Amino acid sequence: MRAAAALRTVTALLAVGVIGYGVHGLLHDHDIRDPLDVLEWAVGGVVLHDGLWVPLLCLAGAALPKAPWTVRGGLIVAAALTAVGLPAVLHAGADPNPTVLPLPYTRNLLRLLAATAVVTLLLEAVRRARRADR
Repeated sequence: MRAAAALRTVTALLAVGVIGYGVHGLLHDHDIRDPLDVLEWAVGGVVLHDGLWVPLLCLAGAALPKAPWTVRGGLIVAAALTAVGLPAVLHAGADPNPTVLPLPYTRNLLRLLAATAVVTLLLEAVRRARRADR
């Protein structure tokens, strides 16, 4: 029990250090003109996370109560990849400056989703093989 408490304490101290480093960087970065813009972005992220992301995951979990953890985990990873990658996919080519979004984002997102599906299938196959051995 003492080892777990020590690990939690060390992890919490590391987290506070990383947060402090981030706040220091935010306040001293010359490219950031107004830290309140960053605060607005962060609050928007929290609202999006708590108002959209978590309820959607809860609904998916309720809809798939019997699905194995591998399938649910794969779906969560695929949803996260899509949430992060979709804005770049939708805005690719929208800016006349080709260096703003220069990569093939649609292809890369599809590759990541395919890799997620392959890893999910492999994990599920391993899970089923271990279950069959018991």
